[in-house]
Parts: sequence; C-alpha cells; structure tokens
Amino acid sequence: MKQDLKVYFRLLRYLKQFWGVALLVVLGFGLNAATEVSVAKLLERIIEAIQTRDRGFTTLFPFLVVLLMFFRGTGLFLGGYFTAVISRNLVFNIRQEVFAKLMRLPAQYFLDNTSGHITAKIMYNVEQLTAATTEALRTIIQQGLITIALLGYLLYTNWRLTMCILIFAPVIGWIISQASRRMRKLSKQVQDTMGDVNHVVQESVNANMVVKAFGGQIYEQERFKKHSLENLKRGLKMVVVQQLNSPVVQLIMSIALSIVMFIALRPEILRDTSAGEFVSYITAAGMLAKPIKALTDVNEKIQRGMAAAYSVFELLDMPEEQNSGTLTDELKGNIQLEHVSLTYADGHQALNDIGLDVKAGETIALVGRSGAGKTSLVNLLMRFQEATSGRILFDGKDIKDFELNALRTQIAMVNQQVVLFNRTVRENIAYGQLEGATDEDIIAAAKAAYAHDFIMALPKGYDTELGAQGLNLSGGQRQRIAIARAILKNAPILILDEATSALDNESEYFIQRAFDAAMQDRTTIVIAHRLSTIENADRIVVMDQGRILEQGTHQQLLDKKGAYYQLHQRNFEEH
Repeated sequence: MKQDLKVYFRLLRYLKQFWGVALLVVLGFGLNAATEVSVAKLLERIIEAIQTRDRGFTTLFPFLVVLLMFFRGTGLFLGGYFTAVISRNLVFNIRQEVFAKLMRLPAQYFLDNTSGHITAKIMYNVEQLTAATTEALRTIIQQGLITIALLGYLLYTNWRLTMCILIFAPVIGWIISQASRRMRKLSKQVQDTMGDVNHVVQESVNANMVVKAFGGQIYEQERFKKHSLENLKRGLKMVVVQQLNSPVVQLIMSIALSIVMFIALRPEILRDTSAGEFVSYITAAGMLAKPIKALTDVNEKIQRGMAAAYSVFELLDMPEEQNSGTLTDELKGNIQLEHVSLTYADGHQALNDIGLDVKAGETIALVGRSGAGKTSLVNLLMRFQEATSGRILFDGKDIKDFELNALRTQIAMVNQQVVLFNRTVRENIAYGQLEGATDEDIIAAAKAAYAHDFIMALPKGYDTELGAQGLNLSGGQRQRIAIARAILKNAPILILDEATSALDNESEYFIQRAFDAAMQDRTTIVIAHRLSTIENADRIVVMDQGRILEQGTHQQLLDKKGAYYQLHQRNFEEH
C-alpha cells in the first residue's frame, strides 16, 4: 500500500505543471455538479407550484430547464476538454522522457529485452498512465463533486435518513479493495501479453521475406493468434471483475435506498414533509447511484494505470550507461588492453585476460572462429559493454576517463549487419553528428567508398528515400553507404566488421577498395573474413575462446605453423 501511494504520487507530480488548466477542469465539473442538485430542487419547486397553482413558476419552468441544460453542457465541455488537454500533454511528456531514457540505456538492456516489449512500453504502457491520472481524476472530480453536492443536499434536507445510506459506505469500500488487487494483477498481465503481440508483429514485418521464403505464414499467424488470445483472455477477466464490481455496489446502494424509502414512507416521518420535498429527496438519493457507480468503476482505471506506472518507472529508474569521464581530448589512435576480461551476466566468459598494444596508424586484423570474442573486444572499445576486469587505455588514458560521446565521436564503425534508416541516401551518410556535412564532403565520402556511381543511378540520386532498412539496395550497396558514413566521420580510429563473405566478386572488389580508402592514416581494427585484408594488415591477432593465441604478420604466423596456419589452411585454402 505504501509503495502504491509512493508510485501514485510520483505519477501525479507530472500533473503539477498543469495546475492552471486543472482549475478550469474543477470549475467545469463544479458547474456540472451544481446542475445535478438543481434538478432535484427544481422538481420540488414544480410539484409545490402545481399544488399551489403558482402560474408564474409553471410558466417559467421550461425556460429554467433549458437554462439548466445550458449550464450543464457548458460545465461538461469545460471539464472534458481541459482534461483531454492535460491527458494528451501528459502522454507526450512521459513518452519523450521514456524515449530519451532508452537512448541512454546500456546495450545490454536491448539484448535482454525484445524490441516488441520495448515498443509496447513506450506506446501502450505510457498511454495507460492516463487511466490512473487524467481519466481517474476526471471521474473523481466530476462524479466526486456530484456525490458531495447530492449528499450535502440530502443531509441538509433530512440528515437522519441520509445516515442510513452512509452506513453502507464501509461495505462498498471493502468490495472495491478486493477488486483492486485482482485488477492490478490482470492489468500487468494484459501489458505483458501486449508486448508479446507487438514482438510477433515486429519480427514478422522485419523478416517478411524469410517468412515467405520458408512458408512460415501459417506458423506466424498461429503465433500471433496465440499471444492475441492470451491478451484477450486477460482483458476479458478484467472486464468480468469490473462488471461484477459495479452491479454489486449498485445492489448495496439500492438496499440502502429501499431502507430510506421504507422509513421515509412511514406516516409518522411523512407528517412534516411536503410532497415536493419527499419527491426531491428520493430523486436526489436515486441520483446518487450513478456517480457512486462511476466512482467504483474508476478503480479499474487506477489499477490499469498503476500497473503501467510500475512498468514505466522501472525503466526510468534503470542505471544508465556509465558516463563519469570528463576528458574530451583528440585521440591519436594508440590503444592498449591490459589483462582485460569480460564475463556476461549468465556467467559466459567472452574475453579472458586479453593483452594488446596497438600503435597509432596501425592496422590490426582479428581472426578466429565464430564465438572467439572478436566482436566482444570491439564492443569494449566503443563502451557498448564494460570490461569485467583489466584496463583499456586510449593514448595512455583510461577509457572510463573519457566523456562517452567525446570517445564515440572519434571512433568510426562499420558493422557486419549494416543499419540504414528510412531516410534519403544523403541523410544516411551524414547521420547524427555528421548531419551538418556539406554536399561536397558527402559526395567525396561516397566516391571514396565507391558508392557515388550507383547512388547517381538511383531515381533521385542522393535524395532517394531508401525505405525500411534500405532493403531496395543490394547487400554490397548497403555496405558501401555504411563505409561512406564511416569515411565522412573521419575519425582517428576505425573498426570494421568486414563481412564480405556473402557478397559477389564485383561487390567485394569495390568494398575492398573502399576499405583500403577508409583505412588510410588511421588506426584500424578489422574483424577479418577474407584473406586480402588479413595479408595487408600490419599485425594479425588470432583469437579463440576469449583468448589471444598468437599475433604477428601474415608471413610470421604462417612460418610459425600454429593456430593461424591451421585456420589459414582450413578457411582460406581456396584462395
């Protein structure tokens, strides 16, 4: 309970900036509540006017009804519109905060969570927060003011009879608390299953060609159906709890009301009560059922929003990438790894006591079987992951002493899996920190990457939209755009995950030349897959099971007839 209150008050803090708009909401719903009580009072007056044959009031009555409805409508509009203003701004602000947080989370978070669940958090869960804040507060203010107004009128008219209604308040409270627990649990399950549904959709959309090529449509439809059914079941269970909650509360209210009517209709009670007062009192008591039902229904909104709040705040409270460094020095390109080890959370040791000294301007080729630790090593240099032990130095200074963005802006990286965005070719080359680059620089980078000719052959040249993941380009063309991006960055350190093994000879020829151009006058670390790059490297580092087995030039390692020689014979003999 204490934790719930803490989370709820944290959620309400987001509404603080809208206090001015909230006053208009209260004003609107206050006006609406006043009209509800006026209905009961108006009934009393018209009955009395009919009994006393008051022509003046019976003539005025239709106009008073229209006036009442006008004020009621005005109040509802003011309250409803300004609640929506707060609600949409709240979603906008929290969504911005969650997205900004995602950009600062360590790479491990994205390995541990599927993109579908991450997207569900930012799209679905954030939307659900409004249920506990603006939607709930709207109902509480609107229906709460009506309830207070009606109860005030009832107490003023006959406080003894009204106490008969209030006796049942603890019973209603107990029912609501029981329903709360169940709805919170179901709300969390609905959000989790929504993440599963989202995940299936994203996978199927991103891998649509593989799905079609391997006839996986039926399988994916079944997967989507299975997770959607889970979501449906949880949602319907919530509806059951919610729909049972309201009738039970209304039944209790009707029992209270029947007791009041039973007592009120006794001759000894009726003795001093006029017909108008009696009808007015019973009408006001009957009108109480609707706002109390709405107030019990608000519990479902609060529980739904609270489940989302726990999920969103859990993400917002996650530790960000460590960025305590202050150095922004320009790197020369010297890299030292001293007894560096990396162990993952599951206990798998990716790197074990790595020692490596790379001089500025040197080209180092990392070779080894899949899973040898090559990618883990370059990820440490980019600080996508943190070393478990040991030290990494750039120009003799600890990697942790560098400000994170200052470090990354000085390392260019071309990944094995090329990432292109749904933007123009120009925007893909001049991405992020490079977006201020001139057309001349972009074209020069594209020419150096042997990409200019095929870009000019595209429908709009550099202004051609590439579409999702740039899939309308060939693998070789995508990779050359990624190389152009790295060349334009002009960083002192270049990391290349070469990955040319799947390309045709012509693409490989151009990419090899593009790599050669990119590697000029900078420290280069290549995860090498082809013989040509390995032979030209200043030094070859052979890795296996997270260790460095041997290092040296191509010829030195061949003469040594060790691990590299065996690897060379096995993997490169066709060359």
